[in-house]
Amino acid sequence: MLKKVDKAGDTVNDDGGSLKRAVWIDLCSPTDAEIERVEKAFDIKIPNREHLAEIEASSRLRADRGRLIMSAPLIARQGELGMLSPTGFLLLETALITIRFAEMAAFDSVHEAAAKANEPTSARELFVRLLEDVVDRSADRLERVAEELTKASHEIFAEPEKDGPKHRLARETRRLRGLMISIGRQSEQMVKVRHAFLAIGRIASFVTDRCEPKIEDDLRERLASIRHDIESLDEFESSLTGRVQLLLDAATGFISIEQNEVVKVLTVVSVAGVPPVLVAGVYGMNFQHMPELAWPWGYPFAMALMVVTTILPILWFKWRDWL
Repeated sequence: MLKKVDKAGDTVNDDGGSLKRAVWIDLCSPTDAEIERVEKAFDIKIPNREHLAEIEASSRLRADRGRLIMSAPLIARQGELGMLSPTGFLLLETALITIRFAEMAAFDSVHEAAAKANEPTSARELFVRLLEDVVDRSADRLERVAEELTKASHEIFAEPEKDGPKHRLARETRRLRGLMISIGRQSEQMVKVRHAFLAIGRIASFVTDRCEPKIEDDLRERLASIRHDIESLDEFESSLTGRVQLLLDAATGFISIEQNEVVKVLTVVSVAGVPPVLVAGVYGMNFQHMPELAWPWGYPFAMALMVVTTILPILWFKWRDWL
């Protein structure tokens, strides 16, 4: 699909007319015919998806005959978590060409703002607006991640419910496992935002240094503000990364504690069961001369001995505070 923004700020779908009047051409999952039209109109080569997805800085940021060709992985709408989608920006002297392969809220928002502006706009102004909107929405994602991590922290470090003997390992493990999955998803969100921030910060610096003719002072200040916002948000993201690791370690530790409680009980049971088994084994031997076999109270004596030898290890564990 091809959308155009003309010099008056009006946003229209491609009507087959001339593209020269447009200050912004937005190619969203374009057809070969749409790409060919734009290339002929502006005498420029539109990079394909494979080129936009390359990670080398030399491939993402290039200048050709005064035209800036840039790409960045931006977060697109797909499900709850979204996805990183390669996005291209071609900043010409009189027009901005964007190419993307997924729906993105930032582009829709700038289209709506341009349609409501009712005043002339420029390609550079629209380009800076796009970067600002992308950074704002990415910051909102980080805020939501911080809120989810706060909820997970409260649940992980909350006092366990006092629900008697039914409160056991299986249920607690399921609860903590669910929290770990949620934390992992938030960590994935942070990775996507970080990738987008790194690319946008480089683009802002590249445009400030290489744009010809030089970009206007007010737009230059806005690009500098974008870089400063990214730096502060990067520090915030780093603190969230440490928090994610803390919560994952805590959840894993609590699961280990629950498992150790079960292992401890099993150890006590196995140790306490050894002496009575030994007593039963001794008196189960069929030797001819065993004095206890002739005792009238031999059976009660053996049973009492097994009970005593079972209780003594348990009392010893209690005395050592291991149980």
